[in-house]
Amino acid sequence: MDYAQLLLQISLLIDVGLVVLIWLVQLIIYPSFTYYQPEALFAWHQKYTTRLAFVVMPLMLGQLLLAIVAVFHHLNFVNASSLTIVLFLWVFTFVSFAPIHFKISEGNANQSLLKLLIKRNWYRTFLWSFLFIFRLIDFIYLSV
Repeated sequence: MDYAQLLLQISLLIDVGLVVLIWLVQLIIYPSFTYYQPEALFAWHQKYTTRLAFVVMPLMLGQLLLAIVAVFHHLNFVNASSLTIVLFLWVFTFVSFAPIHFKISEGNANQSLLKLLIKRNWYRTFLWSFLFIFRLIDFIYLSV
């Protein structure tokens, strides 16, 4: 196995972790927010964001670092596209989702805001799923 395949294998492991996580968030966690009373959501959200950060941040950092390394190791369409998607996901997460989570953390959540959170998260769900499938196909192609 060469260096590029090893990088891709590790990337796929991280990608599958993020795909499973984002689908859990999209189908279970974010929709559950709509069932909380505002004061209960405020209390739970503080714990949720702190705990989830211990899972999400290493995965996202690993994904970003490996995408950068892959581009510097071998610049091609798959690696450049993957890095572009990862960078977009970072920007989208911090520009679009961090402000919503800050509002929830401040106790300013309402049903409209929570539905917006769920609606916007479909974009991340699609992109992380696409990225995993895209790189899985590349891995299979390189393995043949």
